[in-house]
Amino acid sequence: MTHHMMKPAAKPAPHGKGGLKPLLAFCKPWFPAVAVALICAVGGTIFTIIGPDKLSQLTDLITAGLLGGTDMAAVGRAAGILCGMYAASFLLSLIQSQIMTTVTQRTSQRLRESISRKLNRLPIDYFNRTTFGDILSRVTNDVDLIGQTLQSSVVSFVSAVVTFLGCLAMMFVTNWVMALSAIAASLLGFLLTALITGRSQRYFVARQEELGALNGHIEEAYSGQTVLRVNNAERQFSEKFEALNGKLYSASWKSQFLSGLMMPVMGFVGNLGYVTVCVTGALLTMNGQITFGVIVAFMTYVRLFTSPLSQIAQSLTSFQSASAASGRVFELLEAEEMEDESGKTQTIEHPTGQVSFSHVRFGYTPGRTVIQDFSLDVRPGQKVAIVGPTGAGKTTLVNLLMRFYELGGGAISMDGVNLRDVTRENVHDLFGMVLQDTWLFEGTIRENLCYGKSGVTDGQLDRACKAAGLLHFISALPHGYDTVLDGSVSLSEGQKQLLTIARAMVEDAPMLILDEATSSVDTRTEEQIQRAMDELTKGRTSFVIAHRLSTIKNADIILVLKDGDIVESGNHEQLLEKGGFYAELYNAQFSGAA
Repeated sequence: MTHHMMKPAAKPAPHGKGGLKPLLAFCKPWFPAVAVALICAVGGTIFTIIGPDKLSQLTDLITAGLLGGTDMAAVGRAAGILCGMYAASFLLSLIQSQIMTTVTQRTSQRLRESISRKLNRLPIDYFNRTTFGDILSRVTNDVDLIGQTLQSSVVSFVSAVVTFLGCLAMMFVTNWVMALSAIAASLLGFLLTALITGRSQRYFVARQEELGALNGHIEEAYSGQTVLRVNNAERQFSEKFEALNGKLYSASWKSQFLSGLMMPVMGFVGNLGYVTVCVTGALLTMNGQITFGVIVAFMTYVRLFTSPLSQIAQSLTSFQSASAASGRVFELLEAEEMEDESGKTQTIEHPTGQVSFSHVRFGYTPGRTVIQDFSLDVRPGQKVAIVGPTGAGKTTLVNLLMRFYELGGGAISMDGVNLRDVTRENVHDLFGMVLQDTWLFEGTIRENLCYGKSGVTDGQLDRACKAAGLLHFISALPHGYDTVLDGSVSLSEGQKQLLTIARAMVEDAPMLILDEATSSVDTRTEEQIQRAMDELTKGRTSFVIAHRLSTIKNADIILVLKDGDIVESGNHEQLLEKGGFYAELYNAQFSGAA
């Protein structure tokens, strides 16, 4: 239906600016669990930090034993305490890992659920402005990236900070001279990390945006593969793909190159720290100011001191990616929704089918009116055909009737009730729709026919499929209605359209909207469907968007639209006698066919 709709050209939705603040607010329910995980991480880190001090004591005991008798009891106690501390560190790390895994998966699950609910509350216009591939990228790539960051980086960052500060304190307690020398060697790492982080953030944001754009292009191109090949547009597709892929490569390369610099920088800083500690320790040992055990402890401290810098650098990189992904996800979650209708209590339970359009005015964009001043009264059971050239406003009228868009002026009422006073769900329940664009999902034929409706019997399915001319085809399938529509079942466009027509028959709504439902079938099938449609529309008010004028000769009212206004109305014979715009369209169609 969308290709008949006058609407603004689709354009990418504005991209999020990034930021972890909304993500933190979203994760608030799990703060207590995260706090426990962080406490475990801090506890495990403290045991790891204290370990080198005990290792120094153990080294001094063994060194003293080389010069005289070894106190094996003292060595055993020191070794036992050291093993116990490392075992406790392992256990606490295991607990925090399990907690964060649960928190991460719950957060990702809740984010996807929130997005799913949000998509149901967004206006149709949002999907006209945003590619499906970009939306899919936010649901999959961006949410996964946020989950990976929560899983691996939050606790690592806290542990690294605690390790860094703890090592700093322990080094000063052990020997302040060697502590200052180690810090001096590490200052270079701090400066380079801050510089790299500041420059790489914008490239992480650009990477997520370009990934969404590329996904959108791929989704559109491969869903329209037949049209692409028929028009020999493979080169055009490839050129655009290469351009988008090149932008993604450029943004990804810059972000990864800059973040990749952090590990070599931290490795250099670590090695420089080792050299500094060794030289300083040797000088102090020769002067008798420290023991050999202090040097052993400081070698471990330098490793523990520089390793957190690498972890902090990696965590900052992950936070940058998560910030960009979070911005895109929460831009979707914070998009403007349809008006809340929970307070509406009025309903239309059993409509007679009387519909009134009163001075309806509408435009998709401000200042550009599509429907100027449309008025019409439809009596119960009438078949109303809407014809006119492309862009005249045919599908727009149906969209307004279904409340996919809100009016810019005037009113549409049913049985005297303004449709604005009832919920959209109530309006949608009143109509069955058969669109020119068929939509079937991977599931059984039964699931497709009963979509959105429960308690349908096989007898009802048989009657609907027989009326649509599908019963013989379905009976010939190996599993009948339980046949799964996947790659193993080949359906023609006509058969797909017949299934959507049968779905409308199963729904058995009091009113119908038909968007040229026979346009994809051959002439013989069209005649069969036309008879089924006549039976289906009997006693029901129906609105038919007609492209083949031969299919609406029996319509009670034919509305001829041009530039958003009704230029003619009447039945087929009356309009032909007038010799006006409808007659021109009708004669042009048949002379073209001839």
